[in-house]
Amino acid sequence: MARYEELQDKRVVVTGGASGIGLATAKRFAKEGSKVVIFDWNEEALKQVLAENPDLAGGVVVDVSNPESVKEGFLQSDEILGGIDVLVSNAGISVRNLYKDADFEQWTKVLSINLNGMFLCSKEALSRMEKQKSGVILFTASTNGMEAHPYYADYNASKAGVILLGRTLALEYAPYIRVNSVCPGYVLTPMQRAEYTDEMLEKVNQGIPMKRHATPEEVAALFVFLASDEASYITGQHIPIDGGETA
Repeated sequence: MARYEELQDKRVVVTGGASGIGLATAKRFAKEGSKVVIFDWNEEALKQVLAENPDLAGGVVVDVSNPESVKEGFLQSDEILGGIDVLVSNAGISVRNLYKDADFEQWTKVLSINLNGMFLCSKEALSRMEKQKSGVILFTASTNGMEAHPYYADYNASKAGVILLGRTLALEYAPYIRVNSVCPGYVLTPMQRAEYTDEMLEKVNQGIPMKRHATPEEVAALFVFLASDEASYITGQHIPIDGGETA
């Protein structure tokens, strides 16, 4: 059941939309009646998601770390949606590695996708939103951007950058465009599953006051709220959704 009537027919782009938080968010916006296009680098996953979710308006293969790919992706999205009202810039990767074992190639790849991707996608979206003097930009950051975690130096640095990018854009584009970052803690996504054994997951759960990981759908609910009129006075914020972990 739709909760936010004002999101009906809003034009939404979700990057990294073929899995995890991105997919849950795309499906939730579609449930609210929004017209949703998803970007993802994985063509096969994209095709499968679109086949299984006919309420999504479309999908485009995009490498968010590549300027030309992003530019072309937004042009294709324009053809499908006729513009953009909400960007959920979500695509990201992480590599579990001690800093001393991480090489420059790994560092560059993580920063290129997690931070450069946010720059490139928000640039395209904001150039369109400026003309209509309205819009919402939402970044997927992380509690890793708020406090340090071992094994993730590049990921931590990228997410801290995302938070400050979002805060800066909020200042530069107010009062017409709102910009916020969502900072998930541990979320049970395919990416998390690939990095953690069951034993590691349970050990993490014991350190979280809520004693469990978040679901992608819980994070999606926060994105939808922040895009709605109920969040009309919220901008320049980075909002943890972490089961109390950072408390």
